[in-house]
Amino acid sequence: MSAISKFLLADSQIPSAWINVLPSLPEPMSPPLHPATNAPLTPEDLLPIFPMELIEQEFSPKPMIDIPGEVMDVYRIWRATPLYRARRLEKALDTPAHIYYKYEGTSPAGSHKPNTAVAQAYYNKRAGIKRLATETGAGQWGSALSLACQMFGLECTVYMVRISYDQKPYRRMLMHTWGGEVYPSPSDHTNSGRAVLAATPDSPGSLGIAISEAVEDAATHADTNYALGSVLNHVMLHQTVIGQEARLQMEMAGEEPDVVIGCFGGGSNFGGIALPYLEDRLKGKGPRLLAVEPAACPSLTKGEFAYDFGDTAKLTPLIKMFTLGHDFVPPGIHAGGLRYHGASPLLSHLLNLGHIEAKAFPQLPCFQAAVQFARTEGILPAPESSHAICGAVNEAILAREEGKSKVILFCLSGHGNFDLASYDNYLSGKLQDYEYPGPEMD
Repeated sequence: MSAISKFLLADSQIPSAWINVLPSLPEPMSPPLHPATNAPLTPEDLLPIFPMELIEQEFSPKPMIDIPGEVMDVYRIWRATPLYRARRLEKALDTPAHIYYKYEGTSPAGSHKPNTAVAQAYYNKRAGIKRLATETGAGQWGSALSLACQMFGLECTVYMVRISYDQKPYRRMLMHTWGGEVYPSPSDHTNSGRAVLAATPDSPGSLGIAISEAVEDAATHADTNYALGSVLNHVMLHQTVIGQEARLQMEMAGEEPDVVIGCFGGGSNFGGIALPYLEDRLKGKGPRLLAVEPAACPSLTKGEFAYDFGDTAKLTPLIKMFTLGHDFVPPGIHAGGLRYHGASPLLSHLLNLGHIEAKAFPQLPCFQAAVQFARTEGILPAPESSHAICGAVNEAILAREEGKSKVILFCLSGHGNFDLASYDNYLSGKLQDYEYPGPEMD
């Protein structure tokens, strides 16, 4: 058996095109609806907040979309990212399973988010936009967009969910370093933020509230567009570089995964690792595709597949997705990037058709898995990524109990170097689990 644990690609092997799975879907997705008329959305309806090139990608019938050279130039700063065999974790778990992880924490922002942030900044720059407004949960997306805007000479305004703004000050400082303007959300800078503060002055915030603020900001300033770090089809598209690289690296390792795992909030890193395997899945072969979400915000496992707004103030189009309700404010778990009431409409569609799976775990076992991973593999995972690790550990333990070999691939979507306060709370016994408030939501 080879003792190789790290699999690297050359610059020439970085994907030169994104994979678009929309043409391959066995059934078409339900169209997004205009929030005022409930009529199917047209590309022109989105022009006040998105550049036309991204709108075209949102609905594109092309199976592959070339990555612009300027975007490739920035990608090469950190891509291709490494794939590792987690041999020490396998030994600690005493499992016959082979565990691999694709590590996206090597980007300057420390996560997978720049894969789409760079693309979105590029297309907005081409459209003559001067500033981008966005939301961020844990700060990974806000960091990535601040970096990307700096690369292309754009201003960046970030509405950071209040609970994460307080929990993760170093993420905020990183955004400031890259020139980002950061406000705790709900804020007094927008009508939607002021409305929430008037009703709930001590609101911890949510991604739905922060999205409302960012969309309002973009819609009320002619030189500003909105950028979203997850959920939308063009974001899933840009993230497919992850899975494309992983497939090449698994070939180098001489193995094929039986299960592919990613943490799930809106769907960006799970889509990135999973969608390049979807074609095989649709043909009745290929790995299981497993999304792991927090039990405190279980949109896929407890949500309803229905039309809903993507934000609290009902400014976004209505999209058909698994949702807990646009006014749902999740408990203040430390995986701030997973505190979203809804889900990618594309991935929701695939879950509804049975082509992907979903599980939910509380945050304590996820932190336990993250600490075990850090102590065996050396990398401190982001709290979001700990959900994927927990899913992988469970699969590995199941393989041990069944006495069966299994190849597990998961996406380690980012590092947790700015999340040490969360780990301190866990290691000192202060961290608590939150249950999804089902009766209240019903």
